[in-house]
Amino acid sequence: MRDAVIVEAVRTPVGRRKGALSRQHAVELSAHVLKALEARSGIDPAAVDDVIWGVVMQAGMQAGNVGRSAVLTAGWPESVPGTTIDRQCGSSQQSVHFAAAGLISGQYDVVVAGGVEVMSAVPMGATTAVKEFGRSYPQSLLDRYGVDQFNQGIGAELIAARWGLSRQQLDEFAAGSHAKLADAIDSGRLEGQIAPVELEDGSTFSVDEGLRRGTSVESLAGLKPAFQEDGVIHAGNASQISDGSAALLMMTSAKAAELGLTPIARFHTGVLAGDDPVMMLSAPIPATRKVLERSGLSIDDIGTFEINEAFASVPMAWLAETGADPARLNPNGGAIAIGHPLGGSGARLMTQMIHHMRDQEIRYGLQSMCEGGGMANATILELV
Repeated sequence: MRDAVIVEAVRTPVGRRKGALSRQHAVELSAHVLKALEARSGIDPAAVDDVIWGVVMQAGMQAGNVGRSAVLTAGWPESVPGTTIDRQCGSSQQSVHFAAAGLISGQYDVVVAGGVEVMSAVPMGATTAVKEFGRSYPQSLLDRYGVDQFNQGIGAELIAARWGLSRQQLDEFAAGSHAKLADAIDSGRLEGQIAPVELEDGSTFSVDEGLRRGTSVESLAGLKPAFQEDGVIHAGNASQISDGSAALLMMTSAKAAELGLTPIARFHTGVLAGDDPVMMLSAPIPATRKVLERSGLSIDDIGTFEINEAFASVPMAWLAETGADPARLNPNGGAIAIGHPLGGSGARLMTQMIHHMRDQEIRYGLQSMCEGGGMANATILELV
C-alpha cells in the first residue's frame, strides 16, 4: 500500500513587518527553502514530480505562480513543475494534504509542499485593489448572513464572547506564547529547523524576529482594542503581520528506501471542515473532531498540538471544546510571538511540529488552523 512520509522540513526564520525579510522577493525566499531541502536531504531535484506552494495574496511579486517561479529560481531542472494554491491561512497546510493525496494515489513519488508570504510587500487586501463590482463579495452572499462584510477581527471577538474569554485570559495566553518562544530560542530548540537567510547587508538572519521578551499582562494593558471599542482583541493578543517561507520534502516510504533517505513522520490522517463564516475562525474545533474520528485516535493519544494563534481566542476556544492538555499546545510558541506569514504558516507550523515530535520522541502530532471563509484543515502526523 502506498503512503506519504516527510523526510525533511525547513523554514526561514519569521521576519516582522518591515523587518529583516521585508526586502526579500517572495520567489527568492521560496527558492531559498527549496535549496535548503535539496542541501539537507541530498535529493536530486530532477526526481521531484511537483512543487505545491501556498500563497494567499497572489498579487505583485506573489502573482504569476510562485511555485513554478521558485523552482526555476532555485536552479532546479525545467522538468520540475510547480503550482500555487490558496486556502487562505491554511494554504501551505493544504499543500501538504494535496501532496499526500498525490503520493498515496500514485500521481507522485516525490513532491515538495510549502508556501510563502511577504506581507511587508504584499499586504492583506492587495488582491482586492481592483473592485469592478464594488466589493470583494456579492451582495447576495452578504445578504445570506446579514452582514456588510466578513471580518476576522470581529470573528475573534465573537469567539471570545461565545466562550466567555476575558481580556485578562487572552493577554495571559499571549504572554505565554512569547515566553515559550523565548525559551525555545534560548535553548536552541529551533535551530535545526531554520534555514538562515543571507541579507543584502551581508548579515545572516537566523532567529524569529517577532519575539517581545518580557511581555506580560501588565505590558499589554495599554493596547487599545482593534475591532470593537469595548472589545478584548488587540495587536498584542493577535498574530503578527510577518514575512517567511517553509517547505517539506515528501515521498512514499518505498521511494525513501530507494533513495536511502530516512522518513521523519508519516502523514496519518487529513481532513477539512467548514463552519460559520461570520465567526470565521471556529472551524479548527469541528476539524479536530473529524480528524480524530477518522483516525481512530483520541485527544489523549496526541502528544503535541499546533493550533495557529491567529488570535488568542482561537486556540483558547479550541482548548475549551476539545479538552486537550494545554501543556501540549504550541510548546515552542505560536503566531502571536513568532508571526503569521499567511501562505507560509501552515508549513511553518508543520515544520515546527515535526522537529518537536522527533526531538521529544512524540508518536502523534495534530495541527489545525482557522482559515478565511470559516474553514480549517486538520492533520495528524505519526513519528516514524
